[in-house]
Amino acid sequence: MPKPMIRAALALSAVALVPATTASMAAVDATTWRELDQFLAVFERVRADYVEKVDDEALIKGAIDGMLSSLDPHSSYLDARDFENMRTQTDGAYGGLGLTVSMEDGAVKVITPTEDTPAYKAGIKAGDYITHLDGTLIYGGTLDEAVDQMRGKPGTSIKLTIVRPGRDKPFDVTLTREIIELKPVKWEVKNKVGIININSFSRTTAESVRAAIVGVEKSLGAKPLGYVIDLRSNPGGLLDQAVEVSDVFLERGEVVSQRGRQKGDIERFYARPGDMAKGLPIVVLVDSGSASAAEIVAGAIQDHHRGVVMGERSFGKGSVQTLLPLTDTTALRLTTARYYTPSGRSVQEGGIEPDIQVPQLSDPDYKTRPRFREADLKRHLINEAKVDNSVLEEDAKDDPRFKMTAEELKKKGVEDFQLTYAIDSITRLNKPLTVAAARPTPKR
Repeated sequence: MPKPMIRAALALSAVALVPATTASMAAVDATTWRELDQFLAVFERVRADYVEKVDDEALIKGAIDGMLSSLDPHSSYLDARDFENMRTQTDGAYGGLGLTVSMEDGAVKVITPTEDTPAYKAGIKAGDYITHLDGTLIYGGTLDEAVDQMRGKPGTSIKLTIVRPGRDKPFDVTLTREIIELKPVKWEVKNKVGIININSFSRTTAESVRAAIVGVEKSLGAKPLGYVIDLRSNPGGLLDQAVEVSDVFLERGEVVSQRGRQKGDIERFYARPGDMAKGLPIVVLVDSGSASAAEIVAGAIQDHHRGVVMGERSFGKGSVQTLLPLTDTTALRLTTARYYTPSGRSVQEGGIEPDIQVPQLSDPDYKTRPRFREADLKRHLINEAKVDNSVLEEDAKDDPRFKMTAEELKKKGVEDFQLTYAIDSITRLNKPLTVAAARPTPKR
């Protein structure tokens, strides 16, 4: 196709897909058009002279991916395959291992394992690197290829070779694929405390949280002593669900605000009257895998002093992505705003700092395993109010409360120290206070 025709086709497609950009297109200066000419020249040379025949669609997708990846880690182009994968992750079920992964410098990196899945039960951790699948090196391949190999028919097995920072040698884990049912919320009762475990923020999360509160009360036949909201390893999800979940526990006030490029581009979201938990004590558990929507909930409850946040500093993703459909099967996921907690804090890079730091002592690797957060991602958005949390996370002195080892805790039947600590904290709040009687003044 001649260059003028290619240019005309690209311009026509852009105008057809996004009619509102007409004014912006008119404002493009001569320098930008020269750069576009440069792009077309490269495109034509690759098509004509590359050592192997290349697919035009693949070249254009690569160019789009490159443009978006130069912005920030969360903006991306979703082709038909990516669009379907996203839909599966939010609405469906699939045969696989239960891992959320990303590609980092040619290596597959674990973002988080989904709770109660083969990967989670095998002890795979956020920040682990997968180097081999069934003994075959996957370094340098694509993320889609790796995901395709890990998914498969339930009941079949696959061997993963894991490199974990902090350990001297790689190790192998053999997993059996299962149907991964994406249930956003689970609940249980321990010691009369309701535990609401929120794994993701999909379309039914808020509805499931409300149902969990009803279920806890029915199982006890009375109100619980309080609630633990477990947001650990929750990678986030839909903004409206984060607002609704926060609203479940708040009586009133702002939940979150999002602010775009322009000063006046601010949208605020508020809680409606009515705290479904009726003012009962709340502990919110977070860790380095709690991100985005999970941080909105933790920040809202913390800023309104509605509950206590425990655990470890959260991931630090304080940006909002808008899904902009391009066709019936493709879309643009673009970072369009930053979000702020009710007090005006941005959690970008810094995350949510717990009111009470509680290490996960039941994890034998917790001291040596590096935490993977937003600030570690290339081209992440910079928080204007930069805060260095490294000093806060240094274990220079051992806290006397946290001296037990994973082995000692296991002997006591404690498999999840952070959760046990949260439950005990709520239980202690409900114990009657013992007031010492005043000593009588001796007569003289």
